[in-house]
Parts: sequence; structure tokens; C-alpha cells
Amino acid sequence: MSRVRTIVGISGGVDSSVAAMKLLESGEPTAGLFMQNWADDGSDDCRAEDDRRDAVAVCGRLGLPIHFRDFSSEYWHGVFQHFIDEYAAGRTPNPDVLCNREIKFRHFLDAARQLGAEFIATGHYARVECIDGRYRLLRAQDRSKDQSYFLHQLGQSQLAATRFPLGHLLKTEVRRLAAEARLPTAAKKDSTGICFIGERDFREFLARYLPAQAGEIRTPDGRVVGQHPGVFYFTLGQREGLNIGGVRGFEPAPWYVVGKDVATNVLYVDQGIENPWLQSQTLWSAEAHWVDGSAPARRFSCTAQTRYRQRDEVCEVEVGDDGRLVVRFARAQRAATPGQSLVLYDGESCLGGAVIDATDAPLESRLRSQAA
Repeated sequence: MSRVRTIVGISGGVDSSVAAMKLLESGEPTAGLFMQNWADDGSDDCRAEDDRRDAVAVCGRLGLPIHFRDFSSEYWHGVFQHFIDEYAAGRTPNPDVLCNREIKFRHFLDAARQLGAEFIATGHYARVECIDGRYRLLRAQDRSKDQSYFLHQLGQSQLAATRFPLGHLLKTEVRRLAAEARLPTAAKKDSTGICFIGERDFREFLARYLPAQAGEIRTPDGRVVGQHPGVFYFTLGQREGLNIGGVRGFEPAPWYVVGKDVATNVLYVDQGIENPWLQSQTLWSAEAHWVDGSAPARRFSCTAQTRYRQRDEVCEVEVGDDGRLVVRFARAQRAATPGQSLVLYDGESCLGGAVIDATDAPLESRLRSQAA
């Protein structure tokens, strides 16, 4: 057998299974690698062992050599500790972005090179294009599955060594190809939510690391309408889990989280899905990462997403001397959330992005001025 040039991350899901199959069909010398990113915590909720068995079965079906690596320590220090620290600070982090940067396109890439490979491949829905020696990260053909949002922290060196075999395929076609090839994962459900939490209750999981601290739920004008188990269990725009029944003097309409004050342990809520307290038009970010290595300009127009699967929103971007961004949107954004990722696009091309630090949402601005 010729030397393996590409190692594909086999997760035990249908997408990575078909990605491996497509590489083999193209004649690419390929091997698989299964990553364990979360240590068994004794909860019986982690699917890592099931996924490992499925990965082995897929590689057996394809006649593909498979390797195994335990990145659970790297995941804990590079992804999970940040996740907990952000929630403790009242922010809402996105661990998938960090997992891609720190684990799949750093430690996995290093492991592949140690095994003698030149490239890695994954089952992500995205595309890579090289023009005049510069690599671009492009949206997937299937916009409903496009994952460039989660990959925006990648740079030139990672993209030069990465292949996305599913970038031009629709999800329905991926399922069809898996079924035709009788892959063991053909009918397996896609994983959803945060990988290390699995099917368990999010609040119960988080309470293991951030003990509950009950406090008041108030309206923005200060009226107490309930009690919460801990402000860090909630995020802006959330409706579920508030347990607010009929409140005298208010319409029988749903309540939404519109703000949280970690210092005073107060959760703020109001009624109406398009509540004005959730609207912001300007946001400030941490230092940005650029796929091309630098910003396109100090000031430029583009589109952006402040959450996954959001529609493109027109904005003006100003890049500060420290690399932080000021982003002004053409129309107000609902529940743009500190800790989440702002990802910038020029058409199909992902320019890069940054973590949202603050917005001009009315309640957030008020709480920030009170704390100053």
C-alpha cells in the first residue's frame, strides 16, 4: 500500500464516514483517526464508546486503517476550562469554535503529520479554494448545513493542509451515498448540542462545575417576577426554563431573558420575542482572527452572522489598532450575545471573526454604565 497522504477524522457519524469514502473513491491514500476528546465522567451520558465502535465498523467496511488518539486532556485545558470560565463570567461561549481551532486543526493535524500524512480531512460542510497561493474558506454548497461559522478561526497553514470532501454535497446526498454503500452509520442521527454534554440536562451538567446560586428574576424596571437557580445557566433570548407563571399586572405572554447581572445575581426578563431590550445595532469584539492573515482594510463593508444559521446581515466594520472590532449593523440585531462568535463574510468567502465582547443593547448598556 502506498504511503498514506491524508488522514480523515472518523467521528462515528455519517458525515465523516462519507468523507472517508469519497477520499478512497478518488484514489487518495487514506487512513482514519478517531479522537477521544472527553474523558468518561461516569454519567453514562457520553457517547464516545458508541462512536468509537461505529468508527471502527465504518473503517472495517471501507477497508481503511484506523488510528486512535486521546485528546481529552488537551480538550479540558484548551476548550472546556474556557467554557466554564466564560459561563462563570455571565457570558455564553461557543465551544465548537474552540474545539475546531485547538483540537481538530491543531492536535489532530499534528498527530496526522506524526503519522506521516500531508493532509487531514473532516466531515465538515465547508470548502477550501486556493487562488494565487492564498487559501479561502468558503461556505458549503448546502447552505442549510454550512459550518464555515465554526471554522472561522482557521488560517492559511491549516487550510493548506485540510480537505473537506463534503463541501460540494447536499446532506440528502450524503445520506443516500451512505445507504448505498451500506455504511453502518447511514441511518445514525446527527449529534446536536454541545458534544461533551450529550443527551443530559444542560443545567444539571453545568451545576457540577458552577454550583447553583439562587436569585431574583426581575423586569427591566425592577419588578420581581420569579426566582432563578443561577444567572449563568441562562442566555439572552432564552425562553425555556424560566418557570414564570401568570404574573399579576402582565399579559399571559411568554417571557424571555433580556439581561443578566452576575455581580448582583439578577436575571432580567421581559415579554415579546422581538423585545426592544434584546435589540442592538453596534457591537464591540475581542481581537479578530483573519483567515487571510490580516484584515481586508481598516474600514470595510461586509455581511456578518452573530449566531449559527443566522441570515447574512449587512454591516460596517472598523478595525482598531489593537485588532478589536467595532461593528455597526444596517438593521438591529436580536440577542447578539457576549461570548458568542461574530463571523464575517464577503459573499461565499469567510473573512474571519471574533468573540463578541459587548453590544449597545439598552439593558446591557445600562448595566455596564452602572458597573463603571
